[in-house]
Amino acid sequence: MSPRLRALGLRARLALWYGGVLLVVLLAFSALSYAALRWTLLRDVDSTLLVVAQVVRDTGYPQGPTLSGPEARLRALLGPDFYDRFLHLLDPEGEPDDDIPAARSRPLPLSPDARTNARQGLPTFETLRIGTGEPVRVLTMPVVQGGQLVNLIQVGIPLRRTREALQSYLRILLALVPLGLGLAMAGGALVARRALAPVGLMSRTARRITAEDLAERVPARGAGDELDHLAETLNAMLARLEAAFTEVRRFAADAAHELRTPLTALRGELEVALRAARSPEEYRRVLQSSLESAERLVRLAEGLLALSRATAGGLARSGPVDVEALALGALDAGARLAQGRGVTVRLGTVAPAAVQGDATALERMLLNLVDNAVRYTPAGGKVEISATALDGWVEIAVQDSGPGIAPADAARVFEPFVRLEAGRAKEAEGSGLGLAIARSIVTVHGGTLTLDSTPGAGSRFTIRLPRS
Repeated sequence: MSPRLRALGLRARLALWYGGVLLVVLLAFSALSYAALRWTLLRDVDSTLLVVAQVVRDTGYPQGPTLSGPEARLRALLGPDFYDRFLHLLDPEGEPDDDIPAARSRPLPLSPDARTNARQGLPTFETLRIGTGEPVRVLTMPVVQGGQLVNLIQVGIPLRRTREALQSYLRILLALVPLGLGLAMAGGALVARRALAPVGLMSRTARRITAEDLAERVPARGAGDELDHLAETLNAMLARLEAAFTEVRRFAADAAHELRTPLTALRGELEVALRAARSPEEYRRVLQSSLESAERLVRLAEGLLALSRATAGGLARSGPVDVEALALGALDAGARLAQGRGVTVRLGTVAPAAVQGDATALERMLLNLVDNAVRYTPAGGKVEISATALDGWVEIAVQDSGPGIAPADAARVFEPFVRLEAGRAKEAEGSGLGLAIARSIVTVHGGTLTLDSTPGAGSRFTIRLPRS
């Protein structure tokens, strides 16, 4: 597409394309109709020539080559000008026959094809030009008696009227084609303007929508056509953007809240310590508490960074990761986390398999699930890690015997900073990012993370990853 055409509006381009296609159609139709008219007129002329030749043959040769009786009738039927100029009787060699009275003027040209066809007893239709340059349609018909060629009948009709009719038709086409093209382009522009009016409305509506107000939607006409499908697609995209912006705002608010709590505690402890002179033991206690708050801030910042990287797909797919080694690493880390809690972490059935991905990220994902299970499992409970190989997939499960999760909270536990009330009371140091990070890592690796839980009967987190 040329730059000038790209610079035009969509309606102008549609009108130009419509006009160009219509011009080609009109030219093709005009050429075909002109050829059909010419063929029809020539066929009528040939039919007339054939009738005249048959009349001459049947009337002039009842007993032999004589026109003494029929000559007057032919002259009266065809007219003296036509009879004298365009009706000729020739001998078998194509020369004028002096014994035939009709041969009163110079005969029409006899082409080699006409001679050849005449010897075979076949008539020949052809267009010839006489001395004045005027085109004449000529029929050369052989007269055969007793299987012998005795004479040739030449009948011609000037094509002046045929040419005039064709020229008149051509002038009509030259006048009507531009007129029809202009009217069609004007109509096409109006139709394009009417058809694209909803697009303009969609564009104006989309320009009014901003990040602060994503609730407005593009109106649909209800016709069920492509424009309505476009409106539905745009509305679905706006709904996703609205949900994403809402999630970002909520995430920012939750992150600010989570950061403010340890910062406020840290600032308060330092302010209290500076109000008056303290003993070394009191300063040590304040510094120890401040260090704990700083460590919590570091863990929170690391969690936010990990979640950001996982959500943005910034994980390296380094290669195959052995599932058994992954489970053994999670078992060892879980056992250390469970020390002093009275929780047993054990390894169930683990099938030999491998998955494709980033080993470090997958280890963190599984460790987050094990850590979450250990935190929520009461003393005397157990946490089990298992892995099953399926067709093209590997399922890794972390089962605990904790209090379980209500169905209403099952979807919320994967959202950032979401901690159930029981978890907040029991483990205040948690940031609520572990499950969100785990789900993001699984999603980046092309898998799924699901939860199956019954209140009072424990929870089961199942990771489904493609096999390597």
